[in-house]
Formats: sequence, structure tokens, C-alpha cells
Amino acid sequence: MLTVTGNEHRHCDGVSRRSVLKIGGLAMGGLSLSQLLSAEAAAKQPQRQKSIIMIFLTGGPPHQDMVDLKMDAPVEIRGEFRPIATKVPGIQICEHLPGLAATIDKWTIIRSLVGSEGRHAAFQCNTGWPVTQQPAGGWPSFGSVVSKLKGPANPGTPPFVSLANKMKNRPWGDPGQPGFVGQAFAPFTPNADGAGTLSVGSVSVEQMADRRALAQQLDRFKRTADANGAIEGLDAYQQQAFSILTSGRLAEALDLSKEDPKLRDRYGRGSTENSGYGDAGPLMNDYFLVARRLVESGVRVVSLAYGRWDWHGRPHGTTFDNARDHLPLLDQGLTALMEDLTARGMIDDVSIIVWGEFGRTPRINKNGGRDHWPNVGCGLLAGGGMKTGQVIGATDRLGDHATERPVHFQDVFATLYNRMGIDINRATVNDLSGRPRYLVDHTQYQPLREVI
Repeated sequence: MLTVTGNEHRHCDGVSRRSVLKIGGLAMGGLSLSQLLSAEAAAKQPQRQKSIIMIFLTGGPPHQDMVDLKMDAPVEIRGEFRPIATKVPGIQICEHLPGLAATIDKWTIIRSLVGSEGRHAAFQCNTGWPVTQQPAGGWPSFGSVVSKLKGPANPGTPPFVSLANKMKNRPWGDPGQPGFVGQAFAPFTPNADGAGTLSVGSVSVEQMADRRALAQQLDRFKRTADANGAIEGLDAYQQQAFSILTSGRLAEALDLSKEDPKLRDRYGRGSTENSGYGDAGPLMNDYFLVARRLVESGVRVVSLAYGRWDWHGRPHGTTFDNARDHLPLLDQGLTALMEDLTARGMIDDVSIIVWGEFGRTPRINKNGGRDHWPNVGCGLLAGGGMKTGQVIGATDRLGDHATERPVHFQDVFATLYNRMGIDINRATVNDLSGRPRYLVDHTQYQPLREVI
């Protein structure tokens, strides 16, 4: 296994370790690299590659303190924040999101997201499906389905990369399981802990500039594999996986030392802390920049988990204490990502979804927090050639439930599949019994007509 490590830092789970990039794995009898890419690569690639960046706000963001403020509600419901005007007349959002307000013409706000199971998990934001009543093997994540149907855009990068960190609350750190489509379509997970059966060397990110040393190490690995006859026995897709290991394209995309420090500062870089809870992910704005670099290198789906939004109140600070910490960093990262993709001419080919597993209660509890509220939540959509600068849906004066245009999780997934050129009314993937399964329940849910 090739391991690329970065600077040591202390993650939010309290464990001091290095950020580790592990590419592939070697079994004693040969290479087992096919999990890094599709087993069914498309014969022809589209002229312009389409990609998705999925940003999971771990724990359930407070819709009424971000994009759906309720100034006419009683004080115990409306909270402490004030709305500000945005670039689009008539749309107002939280005062702590000024960058988003200035670029709202490039975003669509969903104020009526429904269908949450109410579980503290990334599963529904990864798959669109409920955890209950899953078929054998489990529902595959969006990225795994895209990997299955589209394959890699090029042999040097996997189609699906998850930047989710390992978390103490494991369901939050779920990178997106392949489910019944199989491990060949699992995400590449550079931030997850893992161990290979054989190591062929370790190169730090800071040493990546020394291409000669890296090339020598990979050359030794290739000679060893050739001597064992391992490469000759690989099928076409395993050989593509081997090319991921040897091309260096993926490692280049993950190496932020290649970027101008001023650009990293624009994104905000972020922090490895997460407001002191210790069970979720860090506020790492660098991940937004890594996501852009990954889609630019050919990755079709990039997912990441950002922050810790489960704010029940003291002793870890009120909802508003935590929001004053989280919202400005999120605002900076999203604004920089939007500006960067636009400047590079990529925004029409890269779709962005920002959301959490549910919303928060209208009433502020005695500890100054908001509790779980599966009835309704919020989301942000951008890019992908979608119509933007609008709000979809509405809630009542308390932010209690959707009163206009309820948008289900599966409506959003139908939209994202559409942006990838996948027809949800026709495309299927076979489950473990060989039964074809539609990607969403297309009899009830369709791409959002407002944005397509």
C-alpha cells in the first residue's frame, strides 16, 4: 500500500494522528485494488464531465437561524439573529452569512426539506433512502451508484471520493457505503483510518514535490508486482485501479501545497476543532478547496462532512454561540468555492448540495439550544447549470412545518442524478438477488422543476 501522510494534528475525537492518504491495497496473492473504481466503466465519456460536491452539515443545521428566519414569531422561537438583504430582492438570510447573501443569485435555497427519518446519521444524505426496510446488502450511496453507472472519468482518478473523517459518532462519519452494488464501487477515503496487508512505502505530502523519489518508489512497486505476475493477471478494471496508484494524479489533487496560499486564505483554511464536543468532524475549510481540486482532476462525486451542528445548548454553548462560530466559516468556504468554480469556468458542470439530516425545533429549550426536528429542514443547491437565485418552498410562521412545495430528500437526489445525465425513470442497478432497483422512488419523486 502507498501511504501519503500530512502534518500531525489533533482531530475532534481527541486522537492525535496524521492525515493519511492510502491508495490501494495489496493482498498476499495479488492486487486487490478494484475497490477504488468502477467495475463497469462507460465506453465513451461525455464531452464535458459532470461532477457533484455533497456537503453534509453534521448533526442537523438550524433552518430558522440560517436561511428561514422567523422575525414575526415569539422571542422564544425567533432567536437572536437578524436577517440581511441579499443580492436577489425579496430574499433575506442570516446576518452571519454575508458572503452567501452577496452571491445568492448563484444559489437556490430549499426551505421546505422533508422526509427525514430523524436519525443522527449521514445515511439519508448519502443515499436518499431511509435506514429501515433496506434490501439485502443495503442501499448504495449516491457516489457508489454514479461509480457503477458512469465509471471513472479517467484511469488516474477514482469516480467517488469521500473526505469524511472518522468520528466518535460513527453514523456521522459514514463516507457513503456501496451497499448492494458491491465494494468495487466504494468511495476512496483519504481521511479514514485503515490498514493494508502489505506496505510499499510512505511519502509525506510535503515530499510530494520530490517527484523523483516518488517515481522510484512506485517503480520498485511495479517491478515487484511484475515479477510476481500480478499485473498480467489483472482484469481491465483492476489495471485501471493500478493506474490510480502509479499515475500520481489523485495524490496531486490532494496536495494543497500546489495552491497559492492566498487562495487557501480566501477559503479560510479552517480548524481541526469542532466546538468542544469531540464526536463529530472539524471545521476544515481546506476540504472545500480539496473538493474543487478533486473534481478538476476527474472525480465525479466528492462528499465531505463539515462541523458539528447538533446544538442542544449548555454546557457546550447555546445554539447561537455555536452558530456565531460555525456560520462565518461555512459562509467563507462556500463563497470561495462558488467564486473559484465560477472563475475556472467549472460552475455549470459541478453541482453543489449543502444540507443536514434534519432541522431544529422552533422553540428554544431551557439550555438555549434547539432540539431535533425531522418535520422540516433546509438545503442549498448551486451550479450544474441549474436555475438559481430563488427560494423553493416555505414554512409556517414558527418554522414548524412546510406550508408550500415540500421537497423530499429523494426529489433532491433525482435532481442530482439528472445533473449527472442519469435518467431516474429508466436507470436501475441490480440488487443482490438480481432484481433491478430504481435509484429513487420515481413514481413519487422527480427532479425539481424549479431548477431544471
